[in-house]
Amino acid sequence: MSVRENILNAIATNQPTLVPLPVLNRTAVISYEDRYAQFKSVLESIGGKTELILNIEIVIEKIRSDKANDTFIIDTISAESIDTADTIALSAFELEKVERAYIKGTVAVAENGAVWVYESQMKNRLLPFICQHLVLVIDKNDIVATMHDAYDKINVGSEGFGAFIAGPSKTADIEQSLVIGAHGARSTTVYVVE
Repeated sequence: MSVRENILNAIATNQPTLVPLPVLNRTAVISYEDRYAQFKSVLESIGGKTELILNIEIVIEKIRSDKANDTFIIDTISAESIDTADTIALSAFELEKVERAYIKGTVAVAENGAVWVYESQMKNRLLPFICQHLVLVIDKNDIVATMHDAYDKINVGSEGFGAFIAGPSKTADIEQSLVIGAHGARSTTVYVVE
């Protein structure tokens, strides 16, 4: 018997016994009196911005203002947006020039400040990561306490791609220097529609 076979046999005979996954009492895990306040606190602590707005029309007005200023934006929210097929077909070289991307999220998570976005909401899976400034819009009723709750509300297998996005791009090196926007959006703003 070779050394390799000896090692593999030793591993096979020394496997731990399988234990069933624990059943969590999710009501006892984490809850927040004000999920929006917790979401805002966490998102802002990781470099993002949050604003509570009365209706989606406020975001639509910001989109119109950006377009009037000749800012290259991609709007996947309003009916005034460019054709979806055009956005999907844009190459990385064309998307690299996007100053601001407006995208509707599905669910937000209070415990970590993340927002789930399906590929169909992004229109192009590169968009939220290549734009300079990312603007996400979420309904206040779609803020949940934990990731467990978030996975209950989304269907990960329904589309080819989706992502939890929490704040702007960040990286830190061994000298403990935090750099925001190093390999993705330089800023993330989440508008929460009341």
